[in-house]
Amino acid sequence: VGGMTVATTVQGLERYPINLRYPRELRDNLDQLGAILVSTPRGQQIPLAQLAKMQIRKGAPSIKSEGSRPNTWIYVDIRDIDVGTYVARAQKAMAEAIDAGEIVIPAGYTVTWSGQFEYMQRANKRLLLVVPVTLVLIMLIIFLNTRGLMKTMIVMLSIPMSLVGAFWLIWYLDYNMSIAVWVGVIALAGLSAEMGSVMLLYLDLAHDDWIEKKGKIASLGELREVIYAGAVQRLRPVAMTATIIVAGLLPIMWSHGSGADVMKRIAVPMVGGVVTSFVVGLIVFPAIYYLWKGWGLGDHEEPEDPALLP
Repeated sequence: VGGMTVATTVQGLERYPINLRYPRELRDNLDQLGAILVSTPRGQQIPLAQLAKMQIRKGAPSIKSEGSRPNTWIYVDIRDIDVGTYVARAQKAMAEAIDAGEIVIPAGYTVTWSGQFEYMQRANKRLLLVVPVTLVLIMLIIFLNTRGLMKTMIVMLSIPMSLVGAFWLIWYLDYNMSIAVWVGVIALAGLSAEMGSVMLLYLDLAHDDWIEKKGKIASLGELREVIYAGAVQRLRPVAMTATIIVAGLLPIMWSHGSGADVMKRIAVPMVGGVVTSFVVGLIVFPAIYYLWKGWGLGDHEEPEDPALLP
């Protein structure tokens, strides 16, 4: 019925297969197809209907195989939802239908979710390795730079704070979580650690400068003066760092054309995260530094000389 190649004809350098099949009037009529006579070794003529049961059933337009097993593909186009969420809901609905007996999978049949979902699963496995390794490397670099575990933890605190702004902006723009978004989050971790290191550097410089001039910090009031000199008067370098990063990423947010969708999803968490990281660097870092350096200073009196450091 479907035809079979029985030979090949050669015409110069061209080759054409010779396909043999029943004529259309037999292929379109089961009764006439069943009346076809089949010769036996003894010369008898038996109708095909007595040798086989024939019926018309809907099936795949073509037979494909993968892993030495025949398979068929069902293509699904989704809208206003990410691939992972759709597949999770579809798997749950299918499992409930199977448990309720609404869907019966015959023996020897399997259902596999492939396509972009399969690629996403592979990427998620890589991210489970890449993200922890990235954080460990950032911590190691900061520790080698600061030579202190407490300073390293203070700088690393900027990363979860910056994620707040990143996920806020992702939610506001109605972006789904994707590999490109996670790449932007990984890059944001490095940027947040950089801005935290800049703020901590100026706090340490102000602290060391006071110790060099005064000998020690005698009260919490003097410590506040030190933090004020290191944080408030050094606002410009931190603001310049954040402004340059945001200004460099904003053109990507407004871009169009090939590859723009991917680049936008990389830039979005970086833009949102840098903004909140800047605020954290100005508000939270000085407070944490005050609690850390003020541990053990019980004097709450103001310093005798309230003049700020130049």
